[in-house]
Amino acid sequence: GAPTISIFQKPPGVIPPGGSTTICCTCQRSYGSFVLYRGGHQLHILEQSGSRAEFSISNVTYNDSGIYVCHYLEGGTVLARSNELEVVVNELRLPRPELSVLPGHKVTAGADVMFRCTSARPSTGCFLYLEGQTRAQLLSKEQGDYNLSHVQKGDSGRYSCQCYTMNASRDWSAVSNTLDVVVR
Repeated sequence: GAPTISIFQKPPGVIPPGGSTTICCTCQRSYGSFVLYRGGHQLHILEQSGSRAEFSISNVTYNDSGIYVCHYLEGGTVLARSNELEVVVNELRLPRPELSVLPGHKVTAGADVMFRCTSARPSTGCFLYLEGQTRAQLLSKEQGDYNLSHVQKGDSGRYSCQCYTMNASRDWSAVSNTLDVVVR
C-alpha cells in the first residue's frame, strides 16, 4: 500500500523568537526523499537513507511560524503527504509551569493516569504535548488536569505542557519540564 508520513515538532510547543526547533518527518519507507513546505512554499529537500528526516530551524523569527507539510517522494513522484503541523512563534512571557503525573511515571497498561500542569498564573489555559504527536491535548481550564483512561503502550513517551493567558493578547509560558512516561 501507499506509505503514510507523519510530521511533528521536536521539542513541541510555541517557540520564542531566537529559539530553535526541529521539524521531523517520518515514513515507513527509507529510500526516497522528503520535501518540507511552509504555507505551500517548498523549503528544503532531504535525501534519506533512513525513514526519518529532521529539518532544524535555529534563530527562529516570526516568519518561521505557519503551516508545515511534508511530502515523501520516490523517483520524483509524491507518494505521501503528511497532515498539517502548525508552528507558532511568540514571546514567552509567563513563568514555566510544572508538569506532574499521577500515580507515577511507570504505569500498567489499562490503568488511568492524570497529568497536572501547574501554572503560577491564574486563569491560564494549558496544552499537554506528547513528543511525536502533531496535535496537543487541551488541558481542562479549571485545574490544568488531563485524565487519560485505560492507557496503552502507545501512550508512552515524553510529555510536557505549556500555558497561555485567556485574554485577548495571548501570552505564553515557557515549556514545562518533560516527563517520560512508560506504560508496561
